[in-house]
Amino acid sequence: MALQDKYKELINAASAAGVQNLQVREQDNVLYIDGEAATGQIKDNLWAIYNKIDPDFRAGDLIMNINVSAMAAGARAKVTTASSNLNIRKGPGTDQPIVGKAEHNSTVTLVSKMNDQWWLVRTDQGEEGYAYAQYLAVQ
Repeated sequence: MALQDKYKELINAASAAGVQNLQVREQDNVLYIDGEAATGQIKDNLWAIYNKIDPDFRAGDLIMNINVSAMAAGARAKVTTASSNLNIRKGPGTDQPIVGKAEHNSTVTLVSKMNDQWWLVRTDQGEEGYAYAQYLAVQ
């Protein structure tokens, strides 16, 4: 039986749960499943499915590297610009109009990740828009 068939339920559950950057590959008779889960509960559910398929994890034919995103919605991030304020934009891109600013060393709340470069954030003043992720550090 191919490993992807053996662990089909696990792969499907990861996909259905919205695991980001989900990668499934088979190498040297080992199946690797990598990705980023939005919550610890999703990761726990995947481990429970794995234990159901391979009780006590004895087969040694799967490596599951699912990390829990530190940047789940509601997380706080510090503005790490060198000294200036961080522009908050209407859309994800420097071509988008500026709708607000987050002060240097202030914190913002993550609303969602557009991608690895642009995050939708909300300032403590309620301004919401996209900020360049390079200038944000998860707290």
